[in-house]
Parts: sequence; C-alpha cells; structure tokens
Amino acid sequence: MKGSKDDPQKIISTSHAPAAVGTYSQGVEYNGVIYFSGQIGLEPQSGQMREGTKEQTRQILTNIDALLKACGLDRGHIIKTTVFLTNLKDFEVINDSYQNYFSPPFPARSCVEVSALPKGARVEIEVIASTK
Repeated sequence: MKGSKDDPQKIISTSHAPAAVGTYSQGVEYNGVIYFSGQIGLEPQSGQMREGTKEQTRQILTNIDALLKACGLDRGHIIKTTVFLTNLKDFEVINDSYQNYFSPPFPARSCVEVSALPKGARVEIEVIASTK
C-alpha cells in the first residue's frame, strides 16, 4: 500500500493480482474502508483470461484473495461485493463459487447483468472491505 501519514487515502497495489487495464488503481483505502476495483478472470502472471464463467469466477476470487493479502486482510473483512454478469443465467455458477469461497455471515451482495465487460469477460466482481 502506498500513502502518507498526512493523506487518509492509500493506494493498494500488488503484482499477485492483475494490473489495472485502464486509468485506475487496484484498490484504495480511505479511513479504514477499502474499495477494490472490479476484478475479471485474468491470470496475473500471464494476463490471459480464463475460459468460462466458473473458471473466471475462481480466478477472480483468487485475485481478490491476493488484494486482501496485500492489505494484511482476509475474506472475513469483506463487507460488500458487486457482481456484474454478461448473462444473468450464470447466477447459479457464481452462487456455487460463493458457497465455496465465503462462510457465514456472508457479505452483502448485488448482482446485475451488463451488456459487456472488459476484455470479453463474462463476470466481474468488485469488493468493499473494512480494516476493522
């Protein structure tokens, strides 16, 4: 994480999650709340997109773990996720992955269908976490 003691905003960056594909940060911490940019199913080292919704979702969750670790946090610090799907019929696939990734109490979640995602991704997940 980067930031100064005079600036309440810290930029989160790790090579263990895909680099930003645009003009944004992987994440920003502000006053103990961390806002992670949406993750798609890119493998960080190769930059290759995983095939299929299930594999993309698994990669996304692995990328989220890497971002959390860069902040010294774990899944229990996640308070909200937003899931973007190019086909809402894939919701069950996402939900199955969630059951393997999260344990109760589950974070709040929104899930919406969108017409397209970067790099042809089928799913994107953004996360809000708390350092508390």
